[in-house]
Amino acid sequence: MPSVRRYSRVNLEFQRLLHQVGAVPNQPLHRFKAEFFQALGHPARLRILELLRGGERTVSELQVELAIEASSVSQQLAVLRAKNIVDTRRAGTSVYYSVRDPQIFQLLDVARDIFNNHLIDLQAMLETQGRDEKAADAADGHHRARPSKRAAR
Repeated sequence: MPSVRRYSRVNLEFQRLLHQVGAVPNQPLHRFKAEFFQALGHPARLRILELLRGGERTVSELQVELAIEASSVSQQLAVLRAKNIVDTRRAGTSVYYSVRDPQIFQLLDVARDIFNNHLIDLQAMLETQGRDEKAADAADGHHRARPSKRAAR
């Protein structure tokens, strides 16, 4: 029976740990957020949303801007439509796409700000690294044996 006791102890420790950190959320809001961000998780879909910031557009207009096949544009729009991120409007034979909730643009702006902050941090890190390397090179130069003036004569 030692394996049963060991299992019970491990299970008890796992239950304590789970209680400390909390269970993985399975609430509708968390599921919605995960699926929503998953829908935004493709560069072409993000670019489509940026293009729709200027107003509604057709698939062919988006295709020209994105320089990809119309079928790919339609596929990406279908994902956005399935998550209610974009709406459609039919006018004759044309279907116009627009962003359903303009707050999506605020979200994209925040993502751009985070990206810019990341770049600033990387730039500062590279500058620090460059200064450290220069200082190390300078210190290295001082430690090398220099020819004496007498030997140069």
